[in-house]
Amino acid sequence: QVQLVESGGGLVQPGGSLLLSCAASGFTFSISPMGWHRQVPGKERELVAAITNTGNIIYSDSVKGRFTISRDNAKKTVYLQMNSLKPEDTAVYYCNAWRSFGQGTQVTVSL
Repeated sequence: QVQLVESGGGLVQPGGSLLLSCAASGFTFSISPMGWHRQVPGKERELVAAITNTGNIIYSDSVKGRFTISRDNAKKTVYLQMNSLKPEDTAVYYCNAWRSFGQGTQVTVSL
């Protein structure tokens, strides 16, 4: 079955950077659109970035210019490079493929 395992979260100061990774298995990664979502307590999960199998990319307005999504089909891994992090980026970040989500990784941006 679809398995998505996120890593790379942690505590970072405002203005800092983090690289999230999502290792995928259980499906044909190379033809799958992939996405990153995030959620804070009390709010709905929101799409942060997505990339199609052909490399088309979309970003939410809140992260455009700061975050970069990429994929490595050989490694079956999707990445989210997060730069210029802000306290409002604090959330649990989830990898997504089709209707499946990973377990999430916590990102905390604080002094």
